[in-house]
Amino acid sequence: MSEILVPGIRLTNTKTVTESDTAAVYGSGLHDVFSTPAMIAFMEQTAMRSVEACLNTGEGTVGTEIHVKHVKATAVGRIVTCTVTLQEVNGRRLLFHVEASDETGIIGEGHHERFIIDNDKFISKIQG
Repeated sequence: MSEILVPGIRLTNTKTVTESDTAAVYGSGLHDVFSTPAMIAFMEQTAMRSVEACLNTGEGTVGTEIHVKHVKATAVGRIVTCTVTLQEVNGRRLLFHVEASDETGIIGEGHHERFIIDNDKFISKIQG
């Protein structure tokens, strides 16, 4: 594991909500609004990208836990901004604060846990 992986690493990412991000498409609701599963995936993706450059060759991260509240709906066409901040590094365990907002304010926030893995060993275990 890299020595430069320290609390405080932060990344902000943006995306425009599309039809494919909606609750109606995900099956998590009936409306054409940014779905909770899409928001969570965006948060995980942003967290993953925030530490990529700090990992050693052959390492990656996997999401293991997420605790998020989705507090406000966002319409198709709106821009969502996700900001993640690495709060804790405990061995291979990484804990992030995650927050998503649109033009009107916060739409979701919480915590996300990831673990650093050796990519080859991970795939080898899955393939059994």
